[in-house]
Amino acid sequence: MSPDVQRDAVRARNAVAVVFGLNGFAFASWVSRIPESRANLDLTPGQLGTLLLALSVGSLVALPSAGLWVHRLGAARVVAAAAVLDAVGLAVTGVGAGGVHQAWLTGVGLLLLGFGSGVWDVAMNVEGAAVEHRIGRTIMPRFHAAFSLGTVAGAAVGAAAAGLGLPIPVHLGVAAAVVGLVPLFVVPSFLAAGTERDAETAAPRNPLRAWVEPRTLTIGLMVLALALTEGVANDWLAVALVDGYDVPAWLGASGFALFVSAMTLGRVSGTVVLDRFGRVPVLWATMALAAAGVLVVVFGQALPVVAVGVVMWGLGASLGFPVGMSAAADDPEHAAARVSVVSTIGYTAFLAGPPVLGYLGDHVGVLHALLLVAVLLVPSALAVPAARPTVRGGRDAAPDPEAG
Repeated sequence: MSPDVQRDAVRARNAVAVVFGLNGFAFASWVSRIPESRANLDLTPGQLGTLLLALSVGSLVALPSAGLWVHRLGAARVVAAAAVLDAVGLAVTGVGAGGVHQAWLTGVGLLLLGFGSGVWDVAMNVEGAAVEHRIGRTIMPRFHAAFSLGTVAGAAVGAAAAGLGLPIPVHLGVAAAVVGLVPLFVVPSFLAAGTERDAETAAPRNPLRAWVEPRTLTIGLMVLALALTEGVANDWLAVALVDGYDVPAWLGASGFALFVSAMTLGRVSGTVVLDRFGRVPVLWATMALAAAGVLVVVFGQALPVVAVGVVMWGLGASLGFPVGMSAAADDPEHAAARVSVVSTIGYTAFLAGPPVLGYLGDHVGVLHALLLVAVLLVPSALAVPAARPTVRGGRDAAPDPEAG
């Protein structure tokens, strides 16, 4: 690699890391203020679950067309536009939840936030793959760690803002300015995503065939449960701590920050464990750890014990979604179609999770409703063997400790 090409690749790598982090920061900024927003809007758990559904609907509506936009406009332009839309959604959400106290306006903001985040997510991953190809080694996990670090930063700032009594519109307005403006300065460093592969050389195949492949669907079901494990904590952990343990909103937000910190640690260090023990044993172990963490959070009573449960839950939830994506992409020739199927199934958890937990919380309380996560992890463990590596050899092939 020539010095100029290497310099461009490094600049693009750093730019992609920044936009991954900002995407996580935007999401966590809103999540950290959910308890106060719920109180301002005077919502029951079920009503809050319905409101949170707007965020997932926005993302799911965006996903099918996002790839086409990236193909036509380029990842840099799509990320910049999606970041602005994300910022508008964040600001509108802040006004609705903390300014005029109107649930419908908050829902509109969340719909925009979800749509922008969904498009942004696809575009930044396409650019990340282009950078990875240019550099010639695996770096995608680091980008996802950057997203987690962004959620840590967003949660920490949100907890501080809540603790200091900073109004929600002010906090989310400032966050929106950062989220909308910073990408405009970094995306010019992007590579021309998509040029690393000539689409005409790909073997023709109907992408819908992936929807009838038993292994792909089984991986999707596994990812569905693991996405729910992560998504429930994102949407409900802070509220559950406030309701279940009668702690102030800033402490509930701190619990969410602790969760995303543990998840970040799990993603940064998890690659070593995966290489050493293989996907199946690691997934079983992390799922058991997540289930145990949920039980400790619900029944721990003492806050230090509950904090340990939050850490266990975060570590246990850290690897499921990315390992599911890797398993779906084991065969590079058909990776796009299979990852699309698994992602769609997995995102269903983010769509169904908020209202289901909310309605359940109306009857048993939000804290005890979290037990649904531990219950669903038990049968989903039966799907884990589908994630066993199927392709060996080649630069991108991972060791297969489960073979033999």
